[in-house]
Amino acid sequence: MTKNTNRRSFIKQAGLSMAGFYYFPHLLRKPAPSDRVRVAHIGINGMGSSHLRWFANLPEVDVVALCDVDKNHLLKAQKVLTEIRPENTANLYTDFRRILERNDVDAITCATPDHWHAQIAIMAFESGKDVYGEKPLSYTVKEGELMHASQQKHNRIFQLGTQIHAGDNYHRVAELIQSGVIGEVKNVKLWKTGEPPVIEKANYQVVPDYLNWDFWQGPAPERKYHPERCHFNYRYFSEYSGGVFQDFWCHIADIVWWSAKPERLKSVSASGIISEGIGDTPKEINIDYKFKNMDIQWTSKPPELPGAEGRHIGAYFQGTKGSLVCDYGSRELRIDGKVVNDLEEIPFSIPRSPGHQQNFIDSVKSRKQPESNLAYAKDMTMPMHLGLISWKLGKPLNWNHKKNEFKGDADANNLLFREYRKEYNWIGV
Repeated sequence: MTKNTNRRSFIKQAGLSMAGFYYFPHLLRKPAPSDRVRVAHIGINGMGSSHLRWFANLPEVDVVALCDVDKNHLLKAQKVLTEIRPENTANLYTDFRRILERNDVDAITCATPDHWHAQIAIMAFESGKDVYGEKPLSYTVKEGELMHASQQKHNRIFQLGTQIHAGDNYHRVAELIQSGVIGEVKNVKLWKTGEPPVIEKANYQVVPDYLNWDFWQGPAPERKYHPERCHFNYRYFSEYSGGVFQDFWCHIADIVWWSAKPERLKSVSASGIISEGIGDTPKEINIDYKFKNMDIQWTSKPPELPGAEGRHIGAYFQGTKGSLVCDYGSRELRIDGKVVNDLEEIPFSIPRSPGHQQNFIDSVKSRKQPESNLAYAKDMTMPMHLGLISWKLGKPLNWNHKKNEFKGDADANNLLFREYRKEYNWIGV
Protein backbone atom coordinates (compact mmCIF):
# COMPACT_ATOMS: atom_id res chain seq x y z
CA MET A 1 0.00 0.00 0.00
CA THR A 2 1.38 3.43 -0.91
CA LYS A 3 2.00 6.30 1.49
CA ASN A 4 -0.77 8.33 -0.19
CA THR A 5 -3.22 5.46 0.21
CA ASN A 6 -2.31 5.18 3.89
CA ARG A 7 -2.84 8.89 4.28
CA ARG A 8 -6.22 8.83 2.52
CA SER A 9 -7.32 5.94 4.70
CA PHE A 10 -6.22 7.79 7.84
CA ILE A 11 -8.06 10.97 6.84
CA LYS A 12 -11.18 8.96 5.98
CA GLN A 13 -11.15 7.39 9.44
CA ALA A 14 -10.60 10.78 11.09
CA GLY A 15 -13.48 12.22 9.07
CA LEU A 16 -15.82 9.47 10.20
CA SER A 17 -14.75 10.12 13.76
CA MET A 18 -15.63 13.80 13.54
CA ALA A 19 -18.92 13.08 11.77
CA GLY A 20 -19.89 11.22 14.93
CA PHE A 21 -18.42 13.88 17.21
CA TYR A 22 -21.64 15.67 18.05
CA TYR A 23 -24.51 14.26 16.06
CA PHE A 24 -24.00 10.67 14.94
CA PRO A 25 -22.03 8.77 17.57
CA HIS A 26 -24.21 5.71 16.94
CA LEU A 27 -22.39 5.29 13.59
CA LEU A 28 -19.20 4.45 15.45
CA ARG A 29 -20.22 1.46 17.54
CA LYS A 30 -23.04 -0.76 18.66
CA PRO A 31 -22.56 -1.73 22.31
CA ALA A 32 -23.81 -4.89 23.91
CA PRO A 33 -26.93 -4.40 26.10
CA SER A 34 -24.84 -4.96 29.26
CA ASP A 35 -22.14 -2.51 28.22
CA ARG A 36 -23.77 0.56 29.77
CA VAL A 37 -22.51 3.68 31.57
CA ARG A 38 -24.96 5.48 33.85
CA VAL A 39 -24.50 9.25 33.68
CA ALA A 40 -26.02 12.10 35.70
CA HIS A 41 -25.90 15.73 34.59
CA ILE A 42 -25.34 18.58 37.08
CA GLY A 43 -26.01 22.07 35.75
CA ILE A 44 -28.20 21.59 32.67
CA ASN A 45 -28.68 24.95 31.03
CA GLY A 46 -26.38 26.38 28.35
CA MET A 47 -23.42 23.99 28.02
CA GLY A 48 -25.21 21.63 30.37
CA SER A 49 -27.92 21.23 27.75
CA SER A 50 -25.21 20.34 25.24
CA HIS A 51 -23.81 17.78 27.68
CA LEU A 52 -27.22 16.19 27.94
CA ARG A 53 -27.67 16.01 24.17
CA TRP A 54 -24.18 14.66 23.53
CA PHE A 55 -24.30 11.90 26.12
CA ALA A 56 -27.94 10.97 25.52
CA ASN A 57 -26.98 10.28 21.89
CA LEU A 58 -24.23 7.83 22.87
CA PRO A 59 -25.65 4.31 22.55
CA GLU A 60 -23.97 2.89 25.65
CA VAL A 61 -25.03 5.74 27.97
CA ASP A 62 -28.10 5.80 30.20
CA VAL A 63 -28.98 9.24 31.56
CA VAL A 64 -30.20 8.45 35.08
CA ALA A 65 -30.43 11.88 36.74
CA LEU A 66 -30.68 15.61 36.02
CA CYS A 67 -29.85 18.33 38.51
CA ASP A 68 -30.16 22.12 38.55
CA VAL A 69 -30.97 24.78 41.15
CA ASP A 70 -33.38 26.31 38.62
CA LYS A 71 -36.53 24.19 38.29
CA ASN A 72 -37.28 25.70 34.88
CA HIS A 73 -33.99 24.31 33.62
CA LEU A 74 -34.93 20.90 34.96
CA LEU A 75 -38.24 20.83 33.13
CA LYS A 76 -36.61 21.97 29.90
CA ALA A 77 -33.89 19.33 30.19
CA GLN A 78 -36.44 16.61 30.94
CA LYS A 79 -38.24 17.51 27.71
CA VAL A 80 -34.97 17.39 25.74
CA LEU A 81 -34.14 13.95 27.12
CA THR A 82 -37.62 12.64 26.29
CA GLU A 83 -37.24 13.84 22.70
CA ILE A 84 -33.89 12.04 22.30
CA ARG A 85 -34.61 8.94 24.38
CA PRO A 86 -38.36 8.45 24.93
CA GLU A 87 -37.63 5.26 26.85
CA ASN A 88 -35.00 6.86 29.11
CA THR A 89 -36.41 8.28 32.33
CA ALA A 90 -34.22 10.26 34.72
CA ASN A 91 -34.76 11.43 38.28
CA LEU A 92 -34.81 15.20 38.82
CA TYR A 93 -32.86 16.93 41.62
CA THR A 94 -32.17 20.45 42.83
CA ASP A 95 -29.33 19.31 45.15
CA PHE A 96 -26.43 17.50 43.47
CA ARG A 97 -25.51 15.76 46.73
CA ARG A 98 -28.53 13.49 46.30
CA ILE A 99 -26.98 12.23 43.06
CA LEU A 100 -23.63 11.57 44.71
CA GLU A 101 -25.39 9.43 47.33
CA ARG A 102 -26.61 7.02 44.67
CA ASN A 103 -24.76 3.78 43.97
CA ASP A 104 -26.23 3.41 40.49
CA VAL A 105 -24.44 6.44 38.99
CA ASP A 106 -21.11 5.76 37.27
CA ALA A 107 -20.24 9.28 36.15
CA ILE A 108 -21.41 12.86 36.29
CA THR A 109 -21.05 15.84 34.00
CA CYS A 110 -20.72 19.29 35.53
CA ALA A 111 -21.67 22.50 33.70
CA THR A 112 -22.33 24.79 36.64
CA PRO A 113 -20.78 28.28 36.96
CA ASP A 114 -17.02 28.17 37.49
CA HIS A 115 -17.08 28.71 41.26
CA TRP A 116 -18.79 25.34 41.78
CA HIS A 117 -16.58 23.20 39.50
CA ALA A 118 -13.95 22.05 41.98
CA GLN A 119 -16.14 21.20 44.94
CA ILE A 120 -18.59 19.17 42.85
CA ALA A 121 -15.76 17.24 41.19
CA ILE A 122 -13.99 16.48 44.47
CA MET A 123 -17.20 15.29 46.11
CA ALA A 124 -17.93 13.14 43.05
CA PHE A 125 -14.47 11.56 43.23
CA GLU A 126 -15.00 10.84 46.92
CA SER A 127 -18.31 9.15 46.12
CA GLY A 128 -16.66 6.88 43.54
CA LYS A 129 -17.84 8.66 40.41
CA ASP A 130 -15.99 9.77 37.31
CA VAL A 131 -16.33 13.36 36.09
CA TYR A 132 -16.70 15.13 32.76
CA GLY A 133 -16.19 18.73 33.89
CA GLU A 134 -16.81 21.85 31.87
CA LYS A 135 -13.97 24.33 31.50
CA PRO A 136 -12.34 26.14 33.14
CA LEU A 137 -11.09 23.42 35.44
CA SER A 138 -11.52 25.45 38.62
CA TYR A 139 -12.08 28.91 40.06
CA THR A 140 -8.67 29.12 41.76
CA VAL A 141 -5.20 27.59 41.49
CA LYS A 142 -5.45 25.73 44.80
CA GLU A 143 -8.75 24.16 43.76
CA GLY A 144 -7.04 22.59 40.75
CA GLU A 145 -4.43 21.08 43.05
CA LEU A 146 -7.10 19.78 45.42
CA MET A 147 -9.01 18.24 42.51
CA HIS A 148 -5.91 16.47 41.23
CA ALA A 149 -5.01 15.12 44.67
CA SER A 150 -8.55 13.80 45.19
CA GLN A 151 -8.71 12.25 41.74
CA GLN A 152 -5.45 10.39 42.32
CA LYS A 153 -6.46 9.28 45.80
CA HIS A 154 -9.76 7.82 44.61
CA ASN A 155 -8.49 6.58 41.22
CA ARG A 156 -11.17 8.34 39.19
CA ILE A 157 -11.45 9.38 35.53
CA PHE A 158 -11.71 13.04 34.56
CA GLN A 159 -12.18 14.76 31.21
CA LEU A 160 -12.12 18.55 30.79
CA GLY A 161 -14.81 19.88 28.47
CA THR A 162 -12.43 21.25 25.84
CA GLN A 163 -14.39 19.70 22.98
CA ILE A 164 -12.21 21.31 20.29
CA HIS A 165 -9.34 19.15 21.53
CA ALA A 166 -11.00 16.19 19.80
CA GLY A 167 -10.92 17.77 16.34
CA ASP A 168 -8.53 16.66 13.63
CA ASN A 169 -7.07 20.16 13.23
CA TYR A 170 -5.59 20.28 16.74
CA HIS A 171 -4.25 16.77 16.37
CA ARG A 172 -2.54 17.73 13.13
CA VAL A 173 -1.13 20.98 14.53
CA ALA A 174 0.40 19.01 17.41
CA GLU A 175 1.95 16.53 14.97
CA LEU A 176 3.41 19.28 12.78
CA ILE A 177 4.95 21.25 15.64
CA GLN A 178 6.26 18.17 17.44
CA SER A 179 7.88 16.99 14.20
CA GLY A 180 10.24 19.98 14.40
CA VAL A 181 9.33 21.22 10.94
CA ILE A 182 9.16 24.85 12.16
CA GLY A 183 12.13 24.31 14.46
CA GLU A 184 12.24 25.04 18.16
CA VAL A 185 9.30 27.14 19.32
CA LYS A 186 10.53 30.09 21.34
CA ASN A 187 7.56 32.46 21.17
CA VAL A 188 3.78 31.98 21.04
CA LYS A 189 1.03 34.56 20.59
CA LEU A 190 -2.51 33.80 21.80
CA TRP A 191 -5.57 35.98 21.36
CA LYS A 192 -9.34 36.15 21.59
CA THR A 193 -11.34 39.12 20.36
CA GLY A 194 -14.63 40.23 21.90
CA GLU A 195 -15.69 42.24 24.90
CA PRO A 196 -18.06 41.46 27.76
CA PRO A 197 -21.54 42.98 27.49
CA VAL A 198 -22.09 46.24 29.34
CA ILE A 199 -24.43 45.41 32.23
CA GLU A 200 -25.57 48.88 33.21
CA LYS A 201 -27.25 48.30 36.56
CA ALA A 202 -28.48 45.72 39.04
CA ASN A 203 -32.25 45.29 39.13
CA TYR A 204 -32.62 43.91 42.64
CA GLN A 205 -35.76 41.87 43.18
CA VAL A 206 -37.33 39.01 45.08
CA VAL A 207 -35.79 35.66 44.20
CA PRO A 208 -38.19 33.77 41.88
CA ASP A 209 -39.71 30.67 43.45
CA TYR A 210 -38.21 28.38 40.79
CA LEU A 211 -34.61 29.35 41.70
CA ASN A 212 -32.57 28.46 44.78
CA TRP A 213 -30.38 31.59 44.73
CA ASP A 214 -28.53 30.75 47.92
CA PHE A 215 -27.48 27.37 46.52
CA TRP A 216 -26.57 28.96 43.18
CA GLN A 217 -24.08 31.22 45.03
CA GLY A 218 -22.85 28.29 47.08
CA PRO A 219 -19.22 28.79 48.19
CA ALA A 220 -19.09 32.32 46.73
CA PRO A 221 -19.82 35.42 48.85
CA GLU A 222 -23.50 36.00 49.57
CA ARG A 223 -25.12 38.73 47.47
CA LYS A 224 -28.62 40.14 47.03
CA TYR A 225 -30.38 38.68 44.01
CA HIS A 226 -30.60 40.45 40.71
CA PRO A 227 -30.96 38.51 37.45
CA GLU A 228 -28.11 40.38 35.77
CA ARG A 229 -25.49 38.41 37.72
CA CYS A 230 -27.17 35.01 37.48
CA HIS A 231 -27.06 32.20 34.90
CA PHE A 232 -25.10 33.05 31.72
CA ASN A 233 -24.02 36.52 32.87
CA TYR A 234 -22.16 35.04 35.84
CA ARG A 235 -18.98 34.91 33.76
CA TYR A 236 -18.76 38.72 33.76
CA PHE A 237 -18.52 38.93 37.57
CA SER A 238 -15.17 38.08 39.13
CA GLU A 239 -16.78 36.42 42.15
CA TYR A 240 -17.78 33.59 39.80
CA SER A 241 -15.52 33.71 36.75
CA GLY A 242 -13.01 35.76 34.74
CA GLY A 243 -14.88 37.09 31.72
CA VAL A 244 -14.11 36.50 28.05
CA PHE A 245 -10.48 35.70 28.87
CA GLN A 246 -11.36 32.90 31.29
CA ASP A 247 -14.11 31.65 28.99
CA PHE A 248 -11.74 31.06 26.07
CA TRP A 249 -8.25 30.56 27.52
CA CYS A 250 -8.54 26.79 27.76
CA HIS A 251 -9.79 26.37 24.20
CA ILE A 252 -6.79 28.02 22.54
CA ALA A 253 -4.07 27.54 25.18
CA ASP A 254 -4.87 23.84 24.88
CA ILE A 255 -3.08 23.54 21.54
CA VAL A 256 0.01 25.28 22.96
CA TRP A 257 0.34 22.95 25.96
CA TRP A 258 -0.31 19.95 23.73
CA SER A 259 2.06 20.96 20.92
CA ALA A 260 4.89 22.90 22.52
CA LYS A 261 4.73 21.97 26.22
CA PRO A 262 5.69 25.17 28.08
CA GLU A 263 7.82 24.41 31.13
CA ARG A 264 8.65 26.15 34.41
CA LEU A 265 6.80 29.42 34.44
CA LYS A 266 9.04 32.19 35.76
CA SER A 267 6.95 35.37 35.61
CA VAL A 268 3.63 36.86 34.55
CA SER A 269 2.78 40.47 33.81
CA ALA A 270 -0.74 41.60 32.87
CA SER A 271 -2.38 44.88 31.98
CA GLY A 272 -5.75 45.88 30.58
CA ILE A 273 -9.07 47.63 30.98
CA ILE A 274 -11.94 46.67 33.26
CA SER A 275 -15.42 46.24 31.82
CA GLU A 276 -17.88 49.12 31.87
CA GLY A 277 -21.07 48.79 33.90
CA ILE A 278 -21.44 46.60 36.96
CA GLY A 279 -19.40 43.72 35.58
CA ASP A 280 -15.80 43.64 36.81
CA THR A 281 -13.93 41.27 34.51
CA PRO A 282 -11.49 42.49 31.84
CA LYS A 283 -12.78 44.38 28.84
CA GLU A 284 -9.29 43.95 27.39
CA ILE A 285 -6.35 42.06 28.83
CA ASN A 286 -2.75 41.66 27.68
CA ILE A 287 -0.45 39.20 29.44
CA ASP A 288 3.24 38.33 29.09
CA TYR A 289 4.28 34.91 30.37
CA LYS A 290 7.91 33.88 30.58
CA PHE A 291 8.65 30.17 30.79
CA LYS A 292 12.02 28.46 30.87
CA ASN A 293 11.66 27.29 27.27
CA MET A 294 9.49 29.99 25.67
CA ASP A 295 7.60 33.26 25.99
CA ILE A 296 3.82 33.41 25.57
CA GLN A 297 1.77 36.55 25.04
CA TRP A 298 -2.02 36.83 25.31
CA THR A 299 -3.86 39.76 23.74
CA SER A 300 -7.48 40.76 23.17
CA LYS A 301 -6.72 41.58 19.52
CA PRO A 302 -4.97 39.58 16.79
CA PRO A 303 -1.25 40.34 16.60
CA GLU A 304 0.09 41.99 13.46
CA LEU A 305 1.63 38.80 12.16
CA PRO A 306 1.17 36.80 8.94
CA GLY A 307 -2.00 34.70 9.02
CA ALA A 308 -3.41 36.20 12.22
CA GLU A 309 -5.57 38.88 10.64
CA GLY A 310 -9.28 38.05 10.56
CA ARG A 311 -9.10 35.24 13.11
CA HIS A 312 -11.25 35.99 16.17
CA ILE A 313 -9.21 33.46 18.13
CA GLY A 314 -5.84 31.97 17.41
CA ALA A 315 -2.38 30.74 18.28
CA TYR A 316 0.78 31.82 16.46
CA PHE A 317 3.87 29.66 16.94
CA GLN A 318 7.20 31.22 15.98
CA GLY A 319 9.88 28.60 15.49
CA THR A 320 13.54 28.82 14.54
CA LYS A 321 12.76 27.48 11.02
CA GLY A 322 9.29 28.84 10.35
CA SER A 323 5.91 29.63 11.85
CA LEU A 324 2.45 28.15 12.23
CA VAL A 325 -0.82 29.95 12.92
CA CYS A 326 -4.04 28.14 13.76
CA ASP A 327 -7.53 28.49 15.13
CA TYR A 328 -10.09 25.84 15.95
CA GLY A 329 -10.50 24.48 12.43
CA SER A 330 -7.64 25.71 10.23
CA ARG A 331 -3.88 26.25 10.11
CA GLU A 332 -1.16 27.82 7.97
CA LEU A 333 2.55 27.05 7.93
CA ARG A 334 5.17 29.46 6.66
CA ILE A 335 8.48 27.81 5.82
CA ASP A 336 11.16 29.11 3.43
CA GLY A 337 8.82 31.78 2.12
CA LYS A 338 6.09 29.29 1.24
CA VAL A 339 2.60 29.15 2.77
CA VAL A 340 0.99 25.69 3.07
CA ASN A 341 -1.75 24.06 5.13
CA ASP A 342 -0.02 20.72 5.55
CA LEU A 343 3.09 18.71 4.74
CA GLU A 344 2.55 15.17 3.48
CA GLU A 345 6.00 14.06 4.58
CA ILE A 346 5.04 14.61 8.25
CA PRO A 347 3.43 11.34 9.38
CA PHE A 348 0.16 11.03 11.25
CA SER A 349 1.39 9.89 14.66
CA ILE A 350 -1.34 10.85 17.18
CA PRO A 351 -4.39 8.57 17.32
CA ARG A 352 -7.55 10.49 16.41
CA SER A 353 -10.35 10.93 18.90
CA PRO A 354 -13.64 9.02 18.63
CA GLY A 355 -15.27 12.23 19.88
CA HIS A 356 -14.62 14.07 23.13
CA GLN A 357 -17.57 12.59 24.99
CA GLN A 358 -16.95 9.11 23.57
CA ASN A 359 -13.34 9.39 24.68
CA PHE A 360 -14.60 9.98 28.23
CA ILE A 361 -17.00 7.03 28.15
CA ASP A 362 -14.29 4.77 26.74
CA SER A 363 -12.01 5.88 29.59
CA VAL A 364 -14.70 5.16 32.19
CA LYS A 365 -14.72 1.59 30.90
CA SER A 366 -10.99 1.09 30.36
CA ARG A 367 -9.84 3.10 33.44
CA LYS A 368 -7.25 4.83 31.28
CA GLN A 369 -7.24 8.62 31.49
CA PRO A 370 -8.67 10.49 28.45
CA GLU A 371 -6.92 13.10 26.30
CA SER A 372 -7.99 16.17 28.32
CA ASN A 373 -7.20 14.54 31.65
CA LEU A 374 -6.99 16.35 34.96
CA ALA A 375 -3.19 16.45 35.31
CA TYR A 376 -2.90 17.99 31.86
CA ALA A 377 -5.82 20.37 32.43
CA LYS A 378 -4.40 21.58 35.74
CA ASP A 379 -1.06 22.59 34.21
CA MET A 380 -2.73 24.23 31.22
CA THR A 381 -5.26 26.15 33.35
CA MET A 382 -2.94 27.50 36.04
CA PRO A 383 -1.40 30.34 33.95
CA MET A 384 -4.91 31.63 33.26
CA HIS A 385 -5.48 32.15 36.98
CA LEU A 386 -2.07 33.75 37.44
CA GLY A 387 -2.69 36.16 34.59
CA LEU A 388 -5.93 37.33 36.20
CA ILE A 389 -4.16 37.78 39.55
CA SER A 390 -1.51 39.98 37.94
CA TRP A 391 -4.26 41.98 36.21
CA LYS A 392 -6.24 42.45 39.44
CA LEU A 393 -3.18 43.61 41.37
CA GLY A 394 -1.87 45.73 38.50
CA LYS A 395 1.73 44.53 38.76
CA PRO A 396 4.14 41.91 37.38
CA LEU A 397 4.67 38.82 39.51
CA ASN A 398 7.42 36.23 39.82
CA TRP A 399 6.46 32.57 40.15
CA ASN A 400 8.15 29.74 42.05
CA HIS A 401 7.26 26.63 40.02
CA LYS A 402 8.63 24.27 42.69
CA LYS A 403 6.46 25.66 45.49
CA ASN A 404 3.51 26.67 43.28
CA GLU A 405 3.41 30.14 44.77
CA PHE A 406 4.46 33.68 43.98
CA LYS A 407 7.86 34.82 45.16
CA GLY A 408 7.70 37.27 48.05
CA ASP A 409 4.17 38.55 47.43
CA ALA A 410 1.61 37.77 50.13
CA ASP A 411 -1.16 39.71 48.39
CA ALA A 412 -0.78 37.64 45.23
CA ASN A 413 -0.52 34.36 47.14
CA ASN A 414 -3.73 35.17 49.01
CA LEU A 415 -5.50 35.12 45.64
CA LEU A 416 -4.44 31.55 44.86
CA PHE A 417 -7.49 30.43 46.84
CA ARG A 418 -10.70 31.99 48.12
CA GLU A 419 -12.20 30.68 51.33
CA TYR A 420 -15.59 29.09 50.83
CA ARG A 421 -18.71 30.48 52.44
CA LYS A 422 -19.04 28.52 55.66
CA GLU A 423 -22.42 26.96 54.86
CA TYR A 424 -21.05 25.58 51.58
CA ASN A 425 -17.59 24.39 52.59
CA TRP A 426 -18.37 20.75 52.03
CA ILE A 427 -14.82 19.50 51.39
CA GLY A 428 -13.29 20.93 54.57
CA VAL A 429 -10.74 23.42 53.21
